Parts: sequence; C-alpha cells; structure tokens
Amino acid sequence: MNINRRNFIKASLGSAALVGVAACAGKTGLRKTDETDATLTRTKDLSANAKLNISFQEWTINGETLKDKLDFMEQHDVVGLEVSGNGLASRVDELKQALEGRNIKISAICAGFKGFMLSTDEAVRNECRDSMQEICAAAGKLGSTGVIIVPAFNNQQPCMLHTQETRNFLCQWFDELGKFAVEQGTTVILEPLNRRETFYLRLLADAASICRDINNPGVKCLGDLWHMTWEETSDMGAFLSAGQYLQHVHIASRKRRLIPGEDGETDNYIDGFKGLKMIGFDKYVSLECGSKAEDKNVSAAAAVELIKKQWDAA
Repeated sequence: MNINRRNFIKASLGSAALVGVAACAGKTGLRKTDETDATLTRTKDLSANAKLNISFQEWTINGETLKDKLDFMEQHDVVGLEVSGNGLASRVDELKQALEGRNIKISAICAGFKGFMLSTDEAVRNECRDSMQEICAAAGKLGSTGVIIVPAFNNQQPCMLHTQETRNFLCQWFDELGKFAVEQGTTVILEPLNRRETFYLRLLADAASICRDINNPGVKCLGDLWHMTWEETSDMGAFLSAGQYLQHVHIASRKRRLIPGEDGETDNYIDGFKGLKMIGFDKYVSLECGSKAEDKNVSAAAAVELIKKQWDAA
C-alpha cells in the first residue's frame, strides 16, 4: 500500500492534538467538548487576523526601471518589495522616493551581508556583525520587517563545528544583533535552508527554538516553502511550530525553484497556507525564484492568481 508521508504526518499530528486536548480536559475536570471548543475558538480568532500580503523580490520581474516594476506590481495587487541588503544604505532615499504614494512597502531585506557568523576566524565574524548592523540601520529607515541571515552555507569554511557550544554562541550573537535591530525599528530573520546548502539550520522548528531561547523581539525566523519541500514532513506543521516567531515566508515552484506555477500541479501550497492562517500570519509571502518562462512577467501575474486562489482554498 502506498502512503503519502505528508498526509500520514498531518493525520498523526491531528490525532495527537486531539489526544492532548482530551488528556488536558481530564486533568482539569473540564468536559472534553469544552476544551476542544476553546481550542477551536482560539484558532478561529487567530485565523481571522491572517492576511495574504504578496511580495516580489526586486529582480523577480522584468522592467527597465524600478518604476516600471512597481507599476506592474501595483496592477497585480503585490504590496511588498523585497530588496538586497548589498549597498542598501546608499539606496534608502531612492527607495523611499520610489514608494512614495504607492500601496507597496519594503518587506524583508534579502541578506547582502559580508562574512558569516559561524566562521572560526574572528575577523570574518566581525565583518558579518558590522555589515549586518549597517543593513539593519538602513532597513529600519525603510520600515522593513527584517533582515534575512543564514548562519553559514556549506561552502563557507573554516566553520565552527555543529555542537551545543556553537548553538550557545549563535544564541548570544543573535541576541546582541537582535537588540541592535530593535533599536533601529526592525528585526533579524533566521533562514533555514535545505541540506544541500547548509549543514547547520534546516528545520523551521529549530530556527523557532533558537528564537524562543533567545527571547528577543528582534530575533525572528523565516519559512521558505522551496527549502521546506526537501526538509519538512508537513508545511502546515512547520509553520505551526514557528508560531509567533515567523516573520517572513519565501515561495517558489516545488521542483525547480521557479515562479510558482511553472512546475505545474506540484506547485501546491494549500497545506502551508492552512498553517499560516492557523497562526494568524499577516506578514509577507515573497517570491524568491528564477523563471524559465518566455515572459516572466506573464508567469509572475499568473503566480499571483495561483497564490490567491490557494490561499482562499486553505
């Protein structure tokens, strides 16, 4: 008999949740139905706050100028613009002027920092810290939701070993950077990747647990649905595990990391969108992808409609 692993895990999670509710009700003396109704009410309340805000990375679509790209985005109800952190400080005035009077805001800042935080070389770590602080300062001026950072890619060497000491160091490092980010009016956002790109942080639950342990409002995490395809057993479960710490979402086609829809029927995000609704997610879902389409603007417009349709179906 063939068993779909994702469906099996979802069913198991649902059963476990009901068992947990029943056990809790038994201990407190509440009727099981009362406890279940309360849980459903809390979920319904959070779902009512959920909102789909679609964002494009600046390079997602064609356009001779930034104005051309923003015009296209407004025509298709895209309300977020994700830009690179590389040279961001010098672009603050340009971006503010470009967005003035528009229904588009800067969503997250996509990396752009130098060095990497888990380097065994202190000079490389300091370069990462200093460049991240510069980007965070610019992000705050732009009202961005946060600056995305990966602790280390597989090709970045020499790197600290994957140990408890390394995790402790990571928590301390992020706590300090998160405090700085809050002072600037933004956050730093941990991004898990798939195993082909990083050895250290691959599951959204692991990123969320770091956020929880640090307990700093300036430290959040990101769920990338393309990376999640290869690492998570359930998109919905992953987003539920992130909960209040989820600050940003990336989306791409499931097979080739193209614009959603370019991989056909496999580009299904309903399970993940259900999870986002259950936690009341109201930040940005941002396209991070390439394209094989003859005209990627046509593909991007179709992707917006696909995402809207699947959000409603969730």
